[in-house]
Amino acid sequence: MANERLRAAILERGVSIAELATAIQVDPKTVERWITKGRAPYRKHRYAVAAHLGMDESYLWPEALTREQVASASESEIITVYPHRWAVPWDAWGRLFAQAQNEIGILVYSGLFLADDADIVRMLVEKAAAGVRVRILLGDPDSPQRGADEGVNDRMAARIRNALVLYRPIHGLAGVEIRLHRTVLYNAIYRGDDQLLVNTHVYGVPAGNAPVLHLRKVLGGDMVTTYVDSFERVWEQATPVGS
Repeated sequence: MANERLRAAILERGVSIAELATAIQVDPKTVERWITKGRAPYRKHRYAVAAHLGMDESYLWPEALTREQVASASESEIITVYPHRWAVPWDAWGRLFAQAQNEIGILVYSGLFLADDADIVRMLVEKAAAGVRVRILLGDPDSPQRGADEGVNDRMAARIRNALVLYRPIHGLAGVEIRLHRTVLYNAIYRGDDQLLVNTHVYGVPAGNAPVLHLRKVLGGDMVTTYVDSFERVWEQATPVGS
């Protein structure tokens, strides 16, 4: 059976079979067999292909990795776990965004602690000017579900509106997009390329007191991919600010 995922990934990235073969040092006919006959490459070649295409190995060859291998790789994606958001070293937030070369993503209800930091906002401006895509998802203040969950009710809507005011200097800049969502969030997600800080949400507990996972993408793992895919689903349903 043909590997349509691999075929689609090559087409999506605009890479020819010959170019891919050269990049990973195999014969082009070998790559063709991986596609047309669905043959699974040796693992070193799967790693090389996944890295070159910027895709997950487990997505391109879902049957090639055992559950134990996927679980082991996913566990390796965990850099550290903080018991509370306030326990995250403050410079960790700056490093997360400072190292980004392609993508910065923020998915929160208000994330006021970031919006209120002038250095972080200035960094977002600089990153956008350098060509990094900056996307910010805030909760719709007219639907503050998290406020009810945390027992703060209308104060959450006020926090979101305050964040919107603080982000006003960057709203409309090239490379910066801000949208409002009505999703019931299970996690707040902060992304800098292949690294994430994931603030879990616990019913009845303010986000600042909930745990945070620091994750970094590892080939073969799927934890980071799970959270990134979640971000994208919320983004697709959200409404641009001002629309």
